[in-house]
Amino acid sequence: MAGAGMKEIKTRIKSVESTKQITKAMELVSSSKFRKAKEKAESARPYFNTLYNTVQDIAKNTGGSKNVFLTEKKVNNVCYIVVAGDRGLAGGYNSNILKAVLNHNQAQTAKVISVGKKAKESLSKRGYEIIDSIESVEDAVYEDASRVAKIAMNAYQNGEVDEVNLVYTEFVSALTQEAKVVRLLPLTIDKTEEVIKGKAAVEYLPSADAVLGYVLPKYVSGSVYGAIAESYASEQAARRTAMESATDNANDMISKLELVYNRARQAAVTQEISEIVAGASSAQ
Repeated sequence: MAGAGMKEIKTRIKSVESTKQITKAMELVSSSKFRKAKEKAESARPYFNTLYNTVQDIAKNTGGSKNVFLTEKKVNNVCYIVVAGDRGLAGGYNSNILKAVLNHNQAQTAKVISVGKKAKESLSKRGYEIIDSIESVEDAVYEDASRVAKIAMNAYQNGEVDEVNLVYTEFVSALTQEAKVVRLLPLTIDKTEEVIKGKAAVEYLPSADAVLGYVLPKYVSGSVYGAIAESYASEQAARRTAMESATDNANDMISKLELVYNRARQAAVTQEISEIVAGASSAQ
């Protein structure tokens, strides 16, 4: 019986070691991808921050503009541009994005533009209408972001949706990623900075309204692409952390199993010695 128990423990140790090799390999791959994704996200931020500030400055000085993208509506139909991962094994990364959408959606109906396989799979199962998608976050380029941004803007302009929200994961640090829901349309004008006498610091020609109409589509496209870059860095960071934790757990489990195995082997040896001694004593 002791031999059978030891065999099971040894098989279990080999199984855990095989799992550890997989998690360690995934950790190394994620670490490599994370470095590149982090550089991409950080290099993209200055451009999109400047674009956001420019749009805000123009919007503050349009002076009662009738631009459809500035007009508040009663929200009945919502469009979500949701950026999730291409695959799992990233801790709570994908589930946090899904929760963010479900918790935020208070409208009667919602359309979804998905970015990443997990977003499309999860939200289509819950009955959301997928009107377009970018299949891979890793392979997404600016042209993809521009395409889906145009689809969302057309849906808003045509009255098919009353609000467009961007759902993504903000990369804070290697250990911290935050799921966020940001309203893209209608454009929310930041009220923190005062506009002196309603005059812009920069003169826009032919008019601030005309320039806003040109810049706003680029702002929406840029926001989507920036969110993709942030989300991909967050996904790789989350996966690296999850795989590192899984590898550490595997090491702990192997140590405990080896301890149990050694105890079982020692018990078997002790039992065998006892039986030999007892047999020798009876022979006398």
